[in-house]
Order: sequence, then C-alpha cells, then structure tokens
Amino acid sequence: MGAKATRDSFGEVVRELGAENSSVVVLDADLSVSTKSALFAKAFPERFFQMGIAEANMIGTAAGLSFSGFVPFCCSFGCFLTGKYETIRVSVGYSRANVKLVGTHAGLGTGEDGYTQMGLEDLNLMRGLPGMVVLNPCDDKTTRAAVRFAVQHTGPVYLRLTRQKLPDLHSSESDFKMGKGIVLKTGKDIALIGTGSTVSEALKAAEGLASHQPWVVDMHTIKPIDGALLKTLSDSCRLIVTIEDHNVVGGLGTAVAESLAENGFSGKLLRLGVQDTYGESGLPHELYDKYGFSSQKIVSRVKEILK
Repeated sequence: MGAKATRDSFGEVVRELGAENSSVVVLDADLSVSTKSALFAKAFPERFFQMGIAEANMIGTAAGLSFSGFVPFCCSFGCFLTGKYETIRVSVGYSRANVKLVGTHAGLGTGEDGYTQMGLEDLNLMRGLPGMVVLNPCDDKTTRAAVRFAVQHTGPVYLRLTRQKLPDLHSSESDFKMGKGIVLKTGKDIALIGTGSTVSEALKAAEGLASHQPWVVDMHTIKPIDGALLKTLSDSCRLIVTIEDHNVVGGLGTAVAESLAENGFSGKLLRLGVQDTYGESGLPHELYDKYGFSSQKIVSRVKEILK
C-alpha cells in the first residue's frame, strides 16, 4: 500500500490542471515549497504569484483574479490562511468569488512544528461561511478528485490537506463525489466516521472491533454533509463515532451531531478529536494517541461504552 501526503497530491494535480486549463492560476504566501504549489510555479511561472507573508492581500488578489475570469488556487498553511477570516468572509464568501482556498498542514499531524503551525479550527471557520464547500480528502486519489472538482465547481471551496503521508485507501478517483460520504465497510449497529487523516485510523480501529462489525465511513465532504448517509446510519446504529484531527467544536463531529439531531437519532454519539484545547509539538502518531483518536484509543473508548 502506497503512502503520500495529500499536499503532494495537490501539487501534482494542480500542475496537471495548469496544462489542461489556461485559466488556472496559483497564489502562495511564501510557503510554496511546503504547500507544493512550487510544482505549478516551475511549470507555469507566468501564472504563479508569490505574494509573500501577506495572506490577506493574497486572498483579495485571488478574488480579483476570479472576477477577471481566472480560477485561482490560494495556498498557505490552513491556520495562516483561515486566520484571515474577515478577508475570506467578505472578499470570497460574501462576494461569491470563484476562489479555491488550499490549507495545508492540517491538525496535529503537522507534528514537531507545534501548535502555531497546526490548523485545528479551520473547519469550524470555513463551515460557517454561506456557500463555502469544505473538503478534507484522505488519500492521493480522493485529493486528486477533490482538486479536479474544485476547478469545475463555480464558487468558493476550502480544501484541507496534510503534511504527513497517508496510506492509499481508494483505488479510483471516481470514488469521490462531492457531498457523498464513502462507505468503506458496511456494518451493523456501530459506525466509525473519519475524515482526512483519521479515515485510516477508523479502518484500523474496525479491525480491533471486528466482532461488533462496525460501519466505516470516509466523510471527505464536511460541507455539505451527507445527510442521507447519516440518516441511514441513524436508523441502524446505536453508537456513532466521529474521528477528526481538528477541534471537536465546529468540525466533523459538530456537523454530524447537527444532522443526527435533525433526524431524531436516539442512540449515542461519541466525538473524538481535539477536545476544545490547543495542540503541541510531537510525532503525529504520539499526538493522536495522547489526544485520544489513534486507532487504539478509538477501540478502547468504543469498548468502554459498549460495556
């Protein structure tokens, strides 16, 4: 099984799209080597804009380019990009600008760089903006498909990507359909819902919970959330577990909780992720374990509840 950081997949596919579509342009805020937009810059220097450490200016410029007929990808670490929330809200969201926001280095998986580099509140911020599509792919194939979707979609998109390598879980880009979660395992009365880097943790946890036959879902689209799939799960499950490398406030767990409440879910919802606190420096697998959403911790929490 191969493994690749989703930021690498982005860099490769946006370069391919640059060759296919002359309207694609890329902007970066002095992090092109890290966000992998440098691949596009090398291939199409005339359509790449290095904006320096001036994210608000970059976002405003991207909005202007979109209104001039271009399809701009606006890149930085997720924490720095969404930190310019007011500019995104007005220049992109309210203006309905056709801007694709690319936030890399998502979550605790950023590792040793520590909290200031970790996007742990970005999903919360982007979910709250009307008209914003929010995507969090889990591997190479779904990232490539998400980027291709973003080019074709008219309107703002937030794409959340990882620094760490993630295993290949999907065999085809066609597995990805915006707004439709992917069922990786059909189960009985327990469901594990992951997004981005935590989908592989959910799959590994399912092995430790094999006797309970859990569903496993890749919820790559956080907004719009797949209400139909969640309704199916709510009708059959007594326990639904969400797993995210993000603050549990406002991210996947909140989006799922809102949908389940509207569906009248009578079972228990367990939200695993960063529990309304801040991150820290460390190896990704150690941080996942400490913060309670490694595969081992998922198994122990579920078994504890089922007792």
